[in-house]
Amino acid sequence: MPARLLFCLILLVAPIGVVAQDLAVLLKPGTIVVMRHALAPGTGDPKTFRIDDCSTQRNLDAEGRAQASKIGKRFRAAGVRFDHVWNSRWCRARDTAKLLDVGPPQDRKALDSFFAHRDQGAAQTAQTLELIRALPHSDTAILVTHQVNITALTGRRLRSGEIVVIERSGDGTLSVTDEISF
Repeated sequence: MPARLLFCLILLVAPIGVVAQDLAVLLKPGTIVVMRHALAPGTGDPKTFRIDDCSTQRNLDAEGRAQASKIGKRFRAAGVRFDHVWNSRWCRARDTAKLLDVGPPQDRKALDSFFAHRDQGAAQTAQTLELIRALPHSDTAILVTHQVNITALTGRRLRSGEIVVIERSGDGTLSVTDEISF
């Protein structure tokens, strides 16, 4: 086999092995993953925003849809599945959760963006913590949400498609153990 062809094949296969190794932390029972939705150009939402109408929202573009699909493919290649896939009701978070294809997505109002309503942040963060703490300790979950929610919950600022990994202790304490970029 020509060396050039072999090199190209190694480039195609190598990232899967590296990703599977990097994502091994997600295979641990009880792991909670918080993900910022995939790429959706812009900031916030238009003034005409309606929760029940995606055409009034900021949505994933083609690059964002490809990003979410690619992340899901990497999860699946590493054997990562989730007992719970929760997303905000915003279309960009819903679409990200669906495109990940790592379990059936479910809307959770607590994960909705409070970017335009910062006064709701503390209450929504408390609701999100309640959702997490109510899970059986061995269940895994991925929460697809928004930057403001992630920062309020973890103190971290993520780019689109990035994740933080949260570990739960026996007493219900949560701590961020990893950040993963794709």
